[in-house]
Amino acid sequence: MAKNSKSIPGRGLRVADQIQRDLSVIISAELKDPRVGMITLTEVQVTPDYAHAKVYFTSLRDTPEQIKVTLTCLNNAAGFLRMHLGKCLHIHTLPQLHFVHDTSTMYGMAMSKLIDEAMATSAPLVEPESDQDENPESGIKD
Repeated sequence: MAKNSKSIPGRGLRVADQIQRDLSVIISAELKDPRVGMITLTEVQVTPDYAHAKVYFTSLRDTPEQIKVTLTCLNNAAGFLRMHLGKCLHIHTLPQLHFVHDTSTMYGMAMSKLIDEAMATSAPLVEPESDQDENPESGIKD
């Protein structure tokens, strides 16, 4: 009786991690489109049947125009990237790649900025009293 892939814990996560590692190398080494620029693959989510993979990315230039251009270029190159991924990754079903811009870093920076602003406008922390009050014998003169 053949084992079901669901009985192997974490296999989907391991496949997604391997796809992320391999794609990052392929994009940096093989993809020659200058419009893509420097991107970072932040996460890959694979469906349970390995038919589709969502690839989340961020870029250094996160302007809306640059994101749109990068997303279009990556989706146009998905077949090329999938072909090279097939040479590195040996699984029964090679997933179709769907690229998505990851907004979590921009959201995190906005939250950090709000926290910094809130801390700057809040009352300063009360400093603890000095150690001299704790030891009354130290102030006694002979």
